[in-house]
Amino acid sequence: MAEFTANPTRFDPYKTHMFRVKWDGVYVAGLSKMSALKRSTAPVTHRVGGDPGRVRKSPGLTTYDAVTLERGVTHDPAFEAWANKVASLEQPGISLPDFRKDLIVDVFNEAGQKVISYKLFRCWVSEFQALPALDAASAAVAIQSIKIELEGWERDPSVTEPVEQSV
Repeated sequence: MAEFTANPTRFDPYKTHMFRVKWDGVYVAGLSKMSALKRSTAPVTHRVGGDPGRVRKSPGLTTYDAVTLERGVTHDPAFEAWANKVASLEQPGISLPDFRKDLIVDVFNEAGQKVISYKLFRCWVSEFQALPALDAASAAVAIQSIKIELEGWERDPSVTEPVEQSV
């Protein structure tokens, strides 16, 4: 079976640097890195009385790992504004209906065509880094990050493999 049905001559998988993340219907400005989408299902072991010499396994609780988004420090307040909504929940009597967001992760091919899309559900910020350690002897870019907890994700089946144009 061909790995790419619309482009059977394509050999290389998609690159990890061609992606964008969207929340509230808008792409996040200047995102430079995102950690992996990962889920794990814990096995539940049990034994059957008629077969005491064998342990059987069934699927148990499924958990979704947190996702970290990183970008260079700019004047865009989106990361901090979202992180501040969660921090506001610590104040007595405050309940914000919009501290959770659904996110969309879009992956693009080299021609800039969207090839894969995932929806992340009920995300909220559990960790915010406004500034990294500062070092006057370094020429590194200042990176801020948010760690997002989520309750699930799924691939968007409406995004299909586009036909890539030959140059």
